[in-house]
Amino acid sequence: MNFLQLPEHWVSRLGRHSIATKSKIRGHHKGSSRSRRFGSSMDFSDFREYHPGDDVRHIDWNVYARTEKVYIKRFLDEQEMRVHIMVDGSKSMKSKWLFAKQLAFSLGSIVLLNDDKLTFSIGQGEHPPLRRKGKSAQKLFNHFIATLPEANEKRFAEIADLNQSKDSTVLFIVSDALEPLEEWQRFFSRAAKYSKDIRFLHLSDEQERQPLFQGDLRLIDDESSDAFNVTMSAQTINDYNRKRLEHLDGLQVLCRRYGIQYMAVHIEDGIQHVFSHQLLKQKWIR
Repeated sequence: MNFLQLPEHWVSRLGRHSIATKSKIRGHHKGSSRSRRFGSSMDFSDFREYHPGDDVRHIDWNVYARTEKVYIKRFLDEQEMRVHIMVDGSKSMKSKWLFAKQLAFSLGSIVLLNDDKLTFSIGQGEHPPLRRKGKSAQKLFNHFIATLPEANEKRFAEIADLNQSKDSTVLFIVSDALEPLEEWQRFFSRAAKYSKDIRFLHLSDEQERQPLFQGDLRLIDDESSDAFNVTMSAQTINDYNRKRLEHLDGLQVLCRRYGIQYMAVHIEDGIQHVFSHQLLKQKWIR
């Protein structure tokens, strides 16, 4: 995966993992996720005595011939995991775009390598969403990620199309969350209607958290194109940090309100650290 600058043999390492969730949706196609409920998959579990109303097609006549007792076969319920990964494609994500793609590619590959169903989108962008299932779609997914346009949308939270995430087992949202809290409140409110297991990956870089600018500057908002003349004094930096922390606290409050799992991701930590020390530790993957 040279185009994503990923570690050697990264995909084969991803194949050892799966998306962890307590919320699963019954599917009509074979997937790797199994529950301990009993249903109609081809994975045999055990026998039990026949009771009136049981499906006679599950009677094991060989057992009956040996014991003269009627037993039925039980099979593990077959469940398909449906994962939607939505990535913020707004202009403020430019400095984080490579990492966002690394993260989305890694999560998406885990889904496909487990023969589950993946939907991938970048909000309201012109790039159509990808909908694929199973290992056979891996090469197509590689190409899809490789050809994603640069982040250049004006907004994400306000206009993101959540319709593609309907009935998702797990919905991953990858964003730097720089838009106003009012827009995120509306976004989370809408998202909660589409999935019971939503996970928000909040990306940030060191420059955002600890700006080192000094002197008189003209700053331009990537998303709105608004320009501001600013003198970067100690007081200005203190004000910035205060507002940044207020925004961060407000974002986490919203996530708790709507039952959304939150994870802060520092892109300079690298993809291996995020997987081994965050996603695995928090049991978002296993």
